[in-house]
Amino acid sequence: MDRSIHLVVVQLKPRKGDYAANLARVAGIFSQIDSLEPRPDVAVFAEPALTGYFVEGGIRDVAITAGAFARDLQSQYTSAVSTPRTLDVCIGFYEVWNNAYYNSALYLTLGGDEPLIRHVHRKLFLPTYGMFDEERFVDRGFEVRAFDTAWGRAAMLICEDAWHSLTGTVAALDGATTIFVLSASPARGVWKRDDEGPVPANLKRWERLARDIAEEHGVFVALVNLVGTEGGKTFSGGSIICGPYGDVRAQAPLWDETIMTITLDPTDLTRARSDAPLLTDLQTMMPHLMRTVDRIQAGEPLALTYDDAPSDGGPLTPVGKRAAGERADAPSTEGTTRGPSRKSRKAVAPATRKSAPGPQASARNRNGTEPIPVMRTPDSPGGPPPLEIDPELTAGWLVSFLREEFERRDFKKAVLGLSGGVDSAVTAFLSAAALGPENVVAVRMPYRTSNPDSLAHAQLVIDQLKVESRTIDISPAVDGYLAHEGDADPARRGNVMARERMIVLFDQSAKYHALPVGTGNKTERLLGYFTWHADDSPPINPLGDLFKTQVWQLARFLGVPDVIVSKPASADLIEGQTDEGDFGISYAEADEILNWLVSGYSPTLLVSRGFDPTKVELVRKRLAGTHWKRKLPTVAMVSATGIGESYLRPVDY
Repeated sequence: MDRSIHLVVVQLKPRKGDYAANLARVAGIFSQIDSLEPRPDVAVFAEPALTGYFVEGGIRDVAITAGAFARDLQSQYTSAVSTPRTLDVCIGFYEVWNNAYYNSALYLTLGGDEPLIRHVHRKLFLPTYGMFDEERFVDRGFEVRAFDTAWGRAAMLICEDAWHSLTGTVAALDGATTIFVLSASPARGVWKRDDEGPVPANLKRWERLARDIAEEHGVFVALVNLVGTEGGKTFSGGSIICGPYGDVRAQAPLWDETIMTITLDPTDLTRARSDAPLLTDLQTMMPHLMRTVDRIQAGEPLALTYDDAPSDGGPLTPVGKRAAGERADAPSTEGTTRGPSRKSRKAVAPATRKSAPGPQASARNRNGTEPIPVMRTPDSPGGPPPLEIDPELTAGWLVSFLREEFERRDFKKAVLGLSGGVDSAVTAFLSAAALGPENVVAVRMPYRTSNPDSLAHAQLVIDQLKVESRTIDISPAVDGYLAHEGDADPARRGNVMARERMIVLFDQSAKYHALPVGTGNKTERLLGYFTWHADDSPPINPLGDLFKTQVWQLARFLGVPDVIVSKPASADLIEGQTDEGDFGISYAEADEILNWLVSGYSPTLLVSRGFDPTKVELVRKRLAGTHWKRKLPTVAMVSATGIGESYLRPVDY
């Protein structure tokens, strides 16, 4: 008898906050699933798959009861499927339950007279770090349980639940043979990893988690992730199916919507658990471990026992009955195994590395005639992520970001200022790849004192990409205003030029019904090297989280003309001006220091690691003194519904 489980993973790109539109798409997905051979037993969707994840205060608008959600899915299913066959669905949603909101996962069977809800899992671990603030908007669940289905016993985890190994253990102990992990984890990390392939760094971490859960417990693991972009945060997809040996059975592509099918053989579980009976071992030891956990939770000190020690009982004698004279408030550490102290570790930490001994040395050691060789390893202090990027991964990521933003905002054309510099050139290359060159309008906006090379270099990009272009001289408009401001210094004049360029760019966007695309990089943004409400005004920016040196790496990969990549960077607002001349430090040095500072390392530590203290202070001072340029205007709060503090709706909601 064939007991195979036919599974389908639905990697979906929801329109954030639009439950009705996303639900309407599900009928078509059900129809596609119904036509597959072999016909799937269960379809798995991601964490809140029909609303998007980062809805913040909008959870109140999109949350729904499990019963109502089940009825909505049943309605879509019966309208799309003509056969009487049922389908199990595992899907994430924002839930209203017991007068509270939850990030939940629903498992139900569709196709009967009524939808059959088999389980609701409510997310336990709510991240409140980095880009996440989930616990502000939803309550915690407190249980992980397995449940029965028509094809076997399963359990569900939601995103960070799976980062804690205990949750997979609890699910397996409860009899789960398949664990569904529903995730909406934004992609992070563009640095190169030659041994792991061109994928976001945190996706490889997810793969290791899924493989470890599967192998340790002898279960199947289906990790399903969203795709699409929310507020600049891009969900990578790359959903993974793991077998009980920790092997990756299937992996969906990055960035794109996908329906991925796979057939799983439950007899694989038997073989895996026989080869490595870890779960059986755990079941045997669990009562003892639980008693230990109870003692730890109660703050009970260790009762140390060993042969020849004074004792009234055996190794499991309660603390209160230990031998007379043994101090309860100062448990002995004699006989325990401890690692070296911090001081001793530092003392033996070597500076160079030597190879392992050969066969002759090993033989002498066994005879006790020679000391055991010492292998010295270099110190490996922690640090920030590397500045070297994987340009292929980065380009694909940013092209996906641009496509998603234009689709969501209902624009087909982009307009951007093409200065002849590397940032705007890279932005033009990415925009042309995302939208097609026929949908990109490059606007050159020279002033009468601009370097002629800027126009010529911008033309190289226009000719290479075959994008539409405009050249609009801003000199008359700028001079018309400055004619009345004879005392304007060069900085004021440069700011007027930068803001005039944004007037032109936004007017051209109205003319072409095009979305303005920004070109500023992360280094400029962190150092405040831009004109407020000018360079930073466009509503989307693909390069804003790449340091300048990373933009140069990407430019070389994309094929930007070398004359643009290799020339000194300049805002070209003042004759002879260069960025590095204005900074007083090179981009390479500034990026290195910024990378450490924004990763949480202190200036004092940087100096101790060998950085020039004068340059560290120069960068720190610019970074700390320009926070205001990276924020919206400060508004006096006089109510309990302040926009952005209390009334929270993300920009793309």
